[in-house]
Amino acid sequence: MSDQYVEVPKEILTDKDLNYLSDMFEWNYGALKKTNESISNTDDLEIITLLEKACSLFDSNLNLVLDILGEREDVNNG
Repeated sequence: MSDQYVEVPKEILTDKDLNYLSDMFEWNYGALKKTNESISNTDDLEIITLLEKACSLFDSNLNLVLDILGEREDVNNG
């Protein structure tokens, strides 16, 4: 069997891909934690609303990364 592909399968993730996805996850996870912390440190409702929208964005990004890695169901069920 040959190790060469006519077309690269879409399911393959390279080490570079995994490193980038790991970085993306860490950036968004860190931002989510800091944003949640900021919400508890302010009383301004307008700022809280904006921070909650940011949290939603970071959470969405985290889920996208997990979907790419095929881990989302395992994380949510475990």
